[in-house]
Formats: sequence, structure tokens, C-alpha cells
Amino acid sequence: MATRNGAANLVAQLDSFVAQAHPPAQVIVSDDGSDDATVAILTRFGADHPGLGLRIIAGPQRGAAANFLHLLKALPADCGIIAFADQDDVWLPDKLARGVRALRDVPAGCPALVGGRSYVCDAQLGRRRLSRMAPDMPSFRHALVQNFAGGNTMMLNAAAARLLRAAAPEAGRIVMHDWWAYQIVSGAGGAVIFDRAPLVLYRQHGGNQIGANAGPGAALRRLGWLLKGRFRRWNAINLRALEASAHRLTPDNRAVLRDFALMQRAGLIRRMALLRRLGLFRSGISGRLSLWMAVLLGRV
Repeated sequence: MATRNGAANLVAQLDSFVAQAHPPAQVIVSDDGSDDATVAILTRFGADHPGLGLRIIAGPQRGAAANFLHLLKALPADCGIIAFADQDDVWLPDKLARGVRALRDVPAGCPALVGGRSYVCDAQLGRRRLSRMAPDMPSFRHALVQNFAGGNTMMLNAAAARLLRAAAPEAGRIVMHDWWAYQIVSGAGGAVIFDRAPLVLYRQHGGNQIGANAGPGAALRRLGWLLKGRFRRWNAINLRALEASAHRLTPDNRAVLRDFALMQRAGLIRRMALLRRLGLFRSGISGRLSLWMAVLLGRV
């Protein structure tokens, strides 16, 4: 879990760890220089629940994405299944159990990532609605242009955790840890599993890094990002991180990555041809339309 000045909502998240049907074996927290009561709350929680082996490390203080990369670098070499956690959400009681069951069906040497839906809530955890569905077949060709689930729902098997631990020092700057994790695991030929059940109460407030990705408001927000070039900038950041770890991708996905990089420099006709050839896709009608618009306008 990555934290920074999360005292207002942290207790509810910590309590939801304890309430899990399959409780965590250890909780590792990277605190990014909090100057509120966050560290005191964590310390007290660790003392009250010694069986969880709470460990607090100092974060890099370069934002949430860098803080999660810092956590991945700090994982022990022999780590097992891991779960990402945000500081202000609440896990539903069967979150870990469902993830463990899904990941145990994957062969041990194959990197695997599972994510699911969440209840998108207001700051008081009221007014709940379900987050969007993922594509039927999550893949690298989807991961290049869209995430498939919120990081607060994601879990990794041991092979995926080792993969990301090794790739994290190569990444440099990334947009968000969860999107990057999806790209690396799918690009390396790993299994990506989507659980259709809601797993988390996803609290929306002014401090959210990106916010919920469903609904008309989110669609309009994404359109604005596209027109202002934000989607293109994100893709450029992701490309640099993926190119640094290209040796970890399958040969086919390395070729896809090379052609995707060409799209950023190509003219309109070439961009459209590459889009068709690569089979890149976003889920949902608005997602598909925004991708085509990005390609047409040179904002991909």
C-alpha cells in the first residue's frame, strides 16, 4: 500500500484488511512523507495486529506511481501473491479470497494478474455504482491504449510479482503503476484475469489521482484529455517504460510495441493502416470512438 497524508480515511481501509476471509500474511506500506497522522495510525495498527507483520518504508516522494514502483522494488525475492492497495478505499471481505482462487488456477511459472470491478462511491462511501466492465479478452493490444481494471482491485501471482520487481528499476517515469503492470504482464505473455464481481469500495474525492473511469462525466473528461494531447503524452511515457523492458516481452509483442511507436510519428494514412494491422482496441463504445479520434487527430 502506498500512503501520503491519508489519515482521514486510512482506518477504514486497514480494518478491511483484518476483515478479509483470507487475511493478508503481511502488509508493506511505503509512506511518501506524510505530515499528518498517517504514520501514527499505521504504527498503532501494526502494534494491534502483530500477525500482519506491518512494515513501513520511506517512499521516494515523487508521486503515487513512483511510490508503487518503490514498493515493487522492495518486495522480497521469494514473495508470493501480492495485492495493491490504496489508502482510502475499503476492501470487500472476499476480495483476497477470490483473487487467490483465480491465481491458483494459473500454472506456477506463468505470470498472472487478476483485477475486477469496484463500487464507485462518494467520499462517505455512499451513492454506489458499479465500475465499467473489462474487455472479454484482456491483452497487450488492449493494454497499450487502456487499462482493464483499477489498481485497487489488482493481485499478482508470485511469477508476476517477480517480473514486475525486476522491471520496476527499468521503468523510469510511468503514468500509473496499475496500467504499467497490465502492460508488462500481458506483454510478457502472462495471464490476465478479470473478476466480474465488485471487490472494493472505491472512494471518490478531490485527492484521487485519476478517478473513476465510467459514466458520461468520465467520457467527457477523457475526450478533453484527448483533444489537449494528454492521451498522447501518456502513451509516450508508457512507450519509454515499455521499451526499457522490451526484452521481457514476447517476440510478437515486441513487434507490436515497435509498430505502436511508429504510430506516434506516422502520417494519417499510415496511422490508420497500423491501427487496423495491430488490432489495438479500447472497451466500450466511447472508448472505441476515442481511439479512432485519437488516431485521426494524431493524438495517439
